[in-house]
Amino acid sequence: MSEQPSTPEVHRLKANSVGVVGVVFMAVATAAPITAMTGNLPIAVGAGNGTGAPAGYLFATLVLTVFSVGYVAMAKRITAAGAFYGYISHGLGRIAGMASGMLAVLAYIVFEASIVGVFSYFAQTTVEDQLGLDLPWIVYAAAMLAATAVLAYFDINLTAKALGVMLVAEIAVLFAVATAVLLHGGGPDGIPVEPLNPENAFTGTSAGLGLFFAFWSWVGFESTAMYGEESRDPKRVIPRATLVSVVGVGVFYIYVSWMTIAGNGLSGSVEISRSATPLDLFFDPAHRFIGAWAVDTFQWLLITGSFACGMAFHQCASRYLYAIGREGFLHPALGRTHPAHGSPYIASYVQSVIAVALVAAFWLTGQDPYIHLYTLLAILGTMAILIVQTLCSFAVIGYFRRNHPEDRHWFKTLVAPLLGGLGMIAVVVLLVINMDTAAGSAADSLLFKAIPWIVGLVFLGGLALGVYLRARHPRRYEIIGRVVLEDAAEREDGDGKPAAVPSRQAAP
Repeated sequence: MSEQPSTPEVHRLKANSVGVVGVVFMAVATAAPITAMTGNLPIAVGAGNGTGAPAGYLFATLVLTVFSVGYVAMAKRITAAGAFYGYISHGLGRIAGMASGMLAVLAYIVFEASIVGVFSYFAQTTVEDQLGLDLPWIVYAAAMLAATAVLAYFDINLTAKALGVMLVAEIAVLFAVATAVLLHGGGPDGIPVEPLNPENAFTGTSAGLGLFFAFWSWVGFESTAMYGEESRDPKRVIPRATLVSVVGVGVFYIYVSWMTIAGNGLSGSVEISRSATPLDLFFDPAHRFIGAWAVDTFQWLLITGSFACGMAFHQCASRYLYAIGREGFLHPALGRTHPAHGSPYIASYVQSVIAVALVAAFWLTGQDPYIHLYTLLAILGTMAILIVQTLCSFAVIGYFRRNHPEDRHWFKTLVAPLLGGLGMIAVVVLLVINMDTAAGSAADSLLFKAIPWIVGLVFLGGLALGVYLRARHPRRYEIIGRVVLEDAAEREDGDGKPAAVPSRQAAP
């Protein structure tokens, strides 16, 4: 049997902290339904596939469900806080795993700062409109960053409960407005069925832009796997939570977008989406079918919904930093967990410092919290995470080709991940083609032009680090992506066959 790698001392996350509901809350909170709907649907309707936007969400639901089939198959075998990092390391090799891990870290790190931007924008405008108090956006940003840091310090269960309350509230108001439209028989055109026609997903001013924003609305659903080590019975919880997050969110998006268009009418929806007040696409039906109080409530829930999203992304970033740190990369202190709460508190501190630095940089240079901070960092993070998702699909095929012949299935471990990977490639292409439109007025900024270079350099840096470790530090190289939960750990024996490892340690 081959020589085993020297495994660093591992500080474990607190096990049995959350169940399937808690994991779903964490994952759906990163997708941020209220932020996704209010931020993405008006753009899709006004400049994308028009009133065919609900069909675009239907198409995205199908593609992401197929992607999830392979992702779930992997989750049943490997449980690790690094998720994509661990999966790709096992399926495509350690070098690809390290590069993917670096990209995932980049994505989740900038996602939190991005959401701080949209939170600050919503908070500033709502407080000024409803309370008459005009405060600089950086005040709200600082408050969110501080609250996030405090919550992340404690047991993940506390965060899951807080996010659960906010998530239920934002889903409730969207569902209430949509259902009110349905019960009143819709708007000027009644309840039209054209928005659900699959063909209309590929029509309009720019079908590619509309489809990209549809897929963008799910960013973060894959975070379910990151909580495997902290969940109860991860081999059951994570697959279920992933499918619930993808399919449940998809059905919800289709329903809400369809009823929103119905409430405003077909032509009216396009006109409002292209106006200077695109949020009226939601506020007008809320006022007309429920009342003025619903609009006020909607505005406050935009704030809590974006906070929940940012909090969830902070947890994701912390766990990626923790996963890489506990394997001895970057800095081993990142791999420490709190002795009482079991949280990756050092990684969380580091993530908070990075988020503060990013937000402060935009503020000090006079950038807008929505146009620049939110939009530019969201595009940067989305490009990075879509590339990682693409690699993960092909990693599923590679992993099951070499391991677990008893689990190989023509669809689950071959066709589904292949189709999912091709679908993800198409989404990356859509992003590249429509980046200028997605960035809006921020497309002229230096950061926007640097986004592809940043993503490329981080990925190449990860590849170079993997190659360097293989050549100069083979023992450390063997550990890449291999620190996993004990019942998922695997080693290969001398014949290349997987053998169980009866402890929580590295598994090449």
